[in-house]
Formats: sequence, C-alpha cells, structure tokens
Amino acid sequence: MSIQNFIPEEFIRFLLVVVFSLIIGLEQRRHHIAENEAQLFGTDRTFTFIGLFGYVLFIADPKSFLPFLTGLVIIGCLLAIQYFHKIRQSNYYGLTSSVLALLTYCLPIMVITQPVWMLLSFVVVILVLTELKGDLITISKKASEEEFVTLAKFIAFAGVVLPLLPDHPISEHIPVSPYHLWLAVVVVSAISYISYLLKKFIFPNSGIILTGILGGLYSSTSTTVIIARRDKEGNTGNQAISAIMIANGMMYLRILILAFLFKPSIAKELAIPFVLLFALCWLLSRLSDKSDKLAAEPANGGQSLQNNKNPLEFKTALLFGVLFVLFAMITDFVMKVYGSGGVTSLAFVVGVTDIDPFLLNLLQHTGGISESTIALAIINATNSNNLLKMIYAISLSSRNITRKILLNYFILIFSGILVSILLVLL
Repeated sequence: MSIQNFIPEEFIRFLLVVVFSLIIGLEQRRHHIAENEAQLFGTDRTFTFIGLFGYVLFIADPKSFLPFLTGLVIIGCLLAIQYFHKIRQSNYYGLTSSVLALLTYCLPIMVITQPVWMLLSFVVVILVLTELKGDLITISKKASEEEFVTLAKFIAFAGVVLPLLPDHPISEHIPVSPYHLWLAVVVVSAISYISYLLKKFIFPNSGIILTGILGGLYSSTSTTVIIARRDKEGNTGNQAISAIMIANGMMYLRILILAFLFKPSIAKELAIPFVLLFALCWLLSRLSDKSDKLAAEPANGGQSLQNNKNPLEFKTALLFGVLFVLFAMITDFVMKVYGSGGVTSLAFVVGVTDIDPFLLNLLQHTGGISESTIALAIINATNSNNLLKMIYAISLSSRNITRKILLNYFILIFSGILVSILLVLL
C-alpha cells in the first residue's frame, strides 16, 4: 500500500523541501562556523526560509511560474547586495554561499517535478562538492596541463569519435566494424584511465599492496613487471609476492567487467570460475603476507604506476586497434579452417601478448563461435598469460622470493587448467 494513502503527497513534498533546505543550511553553518555571522547571508534558518519561499511561490502558479521567477529576481538582488557588501568589508570574492542560496530556492522544482533519485542526487552533489573544497584544491594542484588534455581526449574518444563511426564490417577479410573496434578501445581505456586517476590523485602514496590492486585493473602484466623490479631494488620480499598475486586476481575481475559490458551471457558463464580464481589469488596473497598492510612503505610501490605511460596516449590506442583488427582476422581464419578447437588453442598462443584485444574481439564476435568456446578461449588465454607473468616475475625479482613465486603461480595455473577441463567436461 502506498504511503500517499496515509499522508498527503503535498505534505510529503513540503516536508522534503524543509528537511533538505535545513540540511544545506546546517552544512553552511558548519562550513562557516569560525566566521563572523554578521558578514554571512545566512545559514540554517535562512536557507530553510529560502526553500520555503521558493516552494510557496512555485505552487502559487505552476503554469506560468511568474511568482516563482519574480521571487528568484528578488532573492538574486538581495544576494547581490550582500555580496558587494561582503567584498567591501572583507575583500573576499567567494560566491559559493550565494550560489547555494539560489540552488536552495530552486530545490522545490526538484521536489515537485523530478523523481526521488534525482532529488537525492541533487542534494548529495551539493553537500559533497561543498565539503570537498580542500580536496578539490589539492587535486587541481596535482593535475598538470597534460591531465586536462588527457581528459579532453577521453571525452573526444567516447563522445565524439565513437558515435560517428559506421557499424558494419571494414571489409570481407576484416570481420570487424570501426564502431566495435573503437568501442573496445574506449572501454579498455576507461578502465585503465580510472585506475590511473585513482593511483595518481586519490592514492598517490599507496603501498605496494594497493599498487597491486590498482595496477591489476590497469594492466596485471605491467604491474607484475614493476613490482618484481621494485623487489629486486628494495627487497620487498613477501609483500611483493602478495601484491603480484592481487594484481593477478584483479585481472579476473577486469575481464569479468568487460564480459558483462559486451556479452553478459559469457560473463554469467565465467562468473563462478573467475570469482573462484580471484578468491584463490587473494588467499595466496594473504598467505604470502599475513600482515595484510594496504598502506605499506610507499617507497617501493608509491610511484610505480605513475611511471607508466598514460593509458589514453594515441600510440597506445593505435597499437590496441592494430592488435584488435589483427586478432579479428586471425580468429576468423582459424575458426573457418580449424573450427572451435583451433580458437581455444589460439588462445594459449595469444596469452603471451596483450590479451585484451583478443578477448574483446571474442566478446564482440558474431561469426558462429559458440559461447562455450568463447568462455574456454578466455580461460585458456588467462592461463597462458599467467605463465608469461610467472616468467617475468621470476626473472626480474630477487632470488629470495623465487621459490614462493613459483609455488603460487603453479597453484594458480594448475587451478586455471582444472577450470578449463571442467568447462569442457560440463
């Protein structure tokens, strides 16, 4: 039974305006607690009255909105007078409180015309952005000119280039469309870019374990190489093994995310095996480093990802595109000549390269490859990729951890092969 059967909808709207206006006002009081109230436009009560003022004028004429617009002009004039008075007294030019007062006045529009989730999102964004002033300043100081150029690239990649590309095969011999090619570039770049931003701006001084977590989303192979080299330089020991295992586990989550985005039916088939393999990696990590410190000494892991190339570099995208088209042609040829068995065998070979282009090509393939074959090929590719990472880890790390790395990778690869066998039998 709906709550409107007991409480009138108008009263609920009125209550929401009062509560959210008061919350914004209380936040303003806390934010300006150390300032002279005589120089403020107002805080908790004032903001509540502004919200109520907007509500009354909005429902007075919900067709022409003339009373509401008149009130907006009046509030704007009062805020302008207070703003110039504040500048004269304190020589402070901040506009945040004035803008928040105008947003509070407009709050009834959100309450009356928009769904609850939109209203809550509106209020949450106001509160969070107001409180994150110091953090945003810190982030802007860390960001270079290159970061904003990179952000512009990503927006252009996803919002400008992608919609303009045709969605039909490039040619008879290249069974992939420009749209699907670029879509793969955008999705993989987005995951890598998010990991890159988290590492650089949110966790800049993270320890080697957290580096493994974020690096696994970025590239588990690159992260394994970096951590192994750090171990040889700084003898990080068990923590290096732990971080490498976590990076391997994040690879499974990364592939699972890509599968859900491109072909949910394959993701459902891979969900249980990959979650189990991720859990195995996490268990091996915990056994390797029982201290389980996510913020260990940053000297060994803090700068690792920052030394990597930005994931949105044009050369990186170009290389990914070339590999995507190449694997599309090879996969199509192998499927026609050798059938499903050839595709699953090809996955072992591809695993010693960058597996993302091959996996995304499989997930977007529409040329007669069964879902079970695609799932098996993905698992085979991860198994051979783990073998490659084991070789990197052994050859680049210190001799003190070689045996433990071999043991952990042997368990992981054996488990992956066992999953492949079970998938074939079932």
